[in-house]
Amino acid sequence: MPGIVISSPHAARVNRTDRVMLQVILALIPGTLAMVWYFGWGVIINMVLASAFAVAFEAAVMRLRGRSVMHAVGDLSAVVTALLFAIAVPPTLPWWLTLIGMFFAIVIVKQLFGGLGYNPFNPAMAAYVFLLISYPLQMTNWLPPDIPELLEARDLVALSFLDSARLILTGNLPAGLTWDAVSSATPLDEMFTKLDQNAMISEIRQSPLWGDFGGRGWEWVGNWFLLGGLFLLWRKVITWHIPFSLLLGVVIPAGMLWLFDPQAFPFPAFHVFAGATILGAFFIATDPVSACTTRKGQLIYGAGIGLLIVVIRHWGGYPDAVAFAVLLMNIAAPTIVYYTQPRVFGHGR
Repeated sequence: MPGIVISSPHAARVNRTDRVMLQVILALIPGTLAMVWYFGWGVIINMVLASAFAVAFEAAVMRLRGRSVMHAVGDLSAVVTALLFAIAVPPTLPWWLTLIGMFFAIVIVKQLFGGLGYNPFNPAMAAYVFLLISYPLQMTNWLPPDIPELLEARDLVALSFLDSARLILTGNLPAGLTWDAVSSATPLDEMFTKLDQNAMISEIRQSPLWGDFGGRGWEWVGNWFLLGGLFLLWRKVITWHIPFSLLLGVVIPAGMLWLFDPQAFPFPAFHVFAGATILGAFFIATDPVSACTTRKGQLIYGAGIGLLIVVIRHWGGYPDAVAFAVLLMNIAAPTIVYYTQPRVFGHGR
């Protein structure tokens, strides 16, 4: 009687795309809750809208291509793109800009190049940069952290859930309020705008906006995203190479500039805890499709992003440079991988 022949592989596949994406979503929860605590319900509203638009565009394109809709939607990659985009944009972003952003991310950046696994750029960051360049006013209307003494010192008003929903869906502020009463400059914007006006850092940090390193509220958001990033490292969803080299690529040049003139260049920890540096290090730069895949390449790739963040923040036109730095290094990733491939076993040098 002939035996049953079972072909390899014999091990179960554990790193399914949907499982990896689900762990990324779980890792985003602590930082998302911190953002909602400090910046209001607009964060959740943006997430819901972005996810709905992203899934709808993904399904529509897959149907047009004659591919399985459920397989594409079920891998959760479109949802992760939507969540990262919603976290990066202001909590008051009009719904139609979220719609445009998700169309650009899913249809243009992702599906036009062949879908998941073929996109050369990070879709969420490409959509963010596209909107920032096209609609700079709406993309820079950030709310201040909901900290009573900070709001009182600047005569600002926090928005309720209904206020946030009305503003996002209709564009109407609460009666009697203007944008000056509900919006505020981000720590990065305030720091580098005043440095351009020849103010000293010791003078700038006298504002109630500042915490230990970054802005009040903002640095705690970074701490909670760091917790989520450590979860991804623990679950081996990502490796340490890109986050470590990116943060080092920020701290070393920023530290050198700070040592050169501490009144003109902020302390290195400011660059880490202000803006999206930690989110970028653990959740954005580690995108397995658009990042480098070799270990040496990942170290170069992360360090390049970190260096570009510092350069663009100090000498560029946009304070939070994470998205621009990631996209620039996305362009360089294939070349970096080409020159950092390990030697093939059995071949000479």
